[in-house]
Amino acid sequence: MMNTSTKRHLRKLTTAVVSLALAAALAACGSKATAPNQGQLVDPPKAQSSQQEGTEQAKRTTYPLKVQDATGKEFVFEKAPERIASTSPSETEILFALGLGSKIVGVSDYCDYPAEAATKPKLGSITKPNEEALIGAGADLVLTGVSMKAPTVDKLRELKINLYQVQPKTMDDVLANIERMGEIFDRQEEARKLVEQMKADRQSVVDAVKSVKPEQRKKVFIEFSPGYTVGSGEFLSELIETAGGINVYASEKGYVKLSEEKVIAANPQVILYPKNLIDDKSKKTLDQIIRERSGWDQLEAVKGNKLAGIDKDTTSRPGPRITEGLKEIAKGIYPELVN
Repeated sequence: MMNTSTKRHLRKLTTAVVSLALAAALAACGSKATAPNQGQLVDPPKAQSSQQEGTEQAKRTTYPLKVQDATGKEFVFEKAPERIASTSPSETEILFALGLGSKIVGVSDYCDYPAEAATKPKLGSITKPNEEALIGAGADLVLTGVSMKAPTVDKLRELKINLYQVQPKTMDDVLANIERMGEIFDRQEEARKLVEQMKADRQSVVDAVKSVKPEQRKKVFIEFSPGYTVGSGEFLSELIETAGGINVYASEKGYVKLSEEKVIAANPQVILYPKNLIDDKSKKTLDQIIRERSGWDQLEAVKGNKLAGIDKDTTSRPGPRITEGLKEIAKGIYPELVN
């Protein structure tokens, strides 16, 4: 039987893994993308705009609005939802960024940004929220992300909960989600400005590392939770590639348990890890664990002290701060190029 400490460790590890089940592929700037894994507009909304004294007015959503979410479920909105709940930190951040904080009636236990999110009624876990709390919130629409698996989604919908799921796999997916939320909640202008800023932030990183020649790109290993790394097909790997690095685990797909021997063979030049992460079992920081592994003291990254701590939230949440996470990763790889 597992002791309390081990249970805490496994619970923390599970949360880290599911919260990072996200997306990767170098995103083209200036384009609005809707990836295969994303919901798509069934009947694109008509956006009203007018000219008054030479000033273009903000776009407004015309209802009814018909859309599909990432699961293929069709939604018809007769008006902008007034009571909104979120079981995903990323979607909670999007709502606040669009100025919808006053309409939020509940969030997951892990929704802690911005600070106001912590004051909202709690709905339980990001994978299996408290059903009674969710029903009691009386939300017109509940947003959820990739951490919630299909059986839970189906069960909540059987309880007549109006659940809209997003499944972002790339940075462009994140931008598309924000634009979609702008349409659903009649916050198109706020969404447009946010997306433009995020694209500009992404481009600033691309520009900062463009002088790095292909043969000079650094080999990077990332350990987002003790014993786990990411391969291709996930947005965390995309962040590394966009920042000018080479993910040494790109030959594998998704989020995987690392092989110490494989990392030694790859000999990364930079190792990224969540700063201030304490392992429940060993009570050590993740960078301590990395340095103490047998044979890892011979890695170029360890010998050269190229271990870079990154913020775990901005790099793992596919929301408005994802380009901040990109910048953190770029600084970790090329501190001499990225301010």
